[in-house]
Amino acid sequence: MNPTRRRVLRSGAGALALGGLAGCLDETAGGPTGFDSAYAAFFALADWSQAVAGDAATVENPVDFGQLGHGWEPDGDLPREVASTDAFVYLDTPEFSWAQDLASTLEADYEGVAAIDALDGLESRMIDSSHGHGHGDEHAEDADAHDGEDEHHDETEDGHHNETEDGHHNETGDEHHDEHADETASEVDRGQFDPHVWVDPVLAQEMVDTIAAGFAEIDPENGESYETNAAAYNDRLADLDSQLQALADDAERSTVVLATHSSFAYVEARYDFEIHTVAGISPDAEPDSSEIAGTVDLVDESGIDVILYDRFESDRLAETIVENSGATETMAVTAGAGTLREWADDGLDFVDQMEQITIPAFRRALGAE
Repeated sequence: MNPTRRRVLRSGAGALALGGLAGCLDETAGGPTGFDSAYAAFFALADWSQAVAGDAATVENPVDFGQLGHGWEPDGDLPREVASTDAFVYLDTPEFSWAQDLASTLEADYEGVAAIDALDGLESRMIDSSHGHGHGDEHAEDADAHDGEDEHHDETEDGHHNETEDGHHNETGDEHHDEHADETASEVDRGQFDPHVWVDPVLAQEMVDTIAAGFAEIDPENGESYETNAAAYNDRLADLDSQLQALADDAERSTVVLATHSSFAYVEARYDFEIHTVAGISPDAEPDSSEIAGTVDLVDESGIDVILYDRFESDRLAETIVENSGATETMAVTAGAGTLREWADDGLDFVDQMEQITIPAFRRALGAE
């Protein structure tokens, strides 16, 4: 993938409610020469971007500790700060509308700042949020249909992924799509898709490569370094993929309940277990009483013992389900959209969060201990 420095965005220039952004940034924007600073729209993107940049640049995450980047809104100073750097890494999806709008304004008025859409090229494998996990099954099968013949483990009948002998995925159908299919995918309205692509460690590797390509375009002299750094981080994501697959293979149960917003549909699709969520894909989604009652019935009928919830949202609904069902405990997970101060102090990056918090919770909930 080769994201251009001046991509045309679909959200329209200046849609962010920033008033006279163009006027107030005339003196600060334009970008210094070279590449030494960037912003990324939320924790996972910032972590990946910093890993790719290495010592060449500092990448800032604008989202405060304890908050999700999804459903977040910036303060008035952020546009000025971003416009004074060299790059902005984001997801071009309406679920991150503030980032879309900021990127659009940067591209329209400040050619010294590169807007890098980490979703570039992944449109055909995004999950349709209006169709539950059914579209996700198509996503998983499409993503793995063209894996190589040299495999670390065999492909399963339901479309599970393959790995090459060196642990990397011969992902995906992208190289094999014809030109018309690519053009059609690029024109799709991303508003209908679940934005949580980053939780799939296979697709995350492509997003990391896209970031590296964007940085190399800004700073060609260090392009090889960015590619090397991306490959090293992708080795860790490939190992994370293996851990999630092993968890799914060892699971005694096929269903878990997540009592906060739906953020793991891509994990559900890739590893073929059901993640029942009570709310929608937005952190602001509120379930009604019938949805809660239906979830309680599911917990009792399936003998589910552990109710999961997002660490960055209230555990109130999870506790309510435990109180009204046969479940006995709650456990927190994180999808990597945010971080905590104590996690940052302990040096937990995206992969660490998944390995130390989310995977153990899924393992307990699925009976894969």
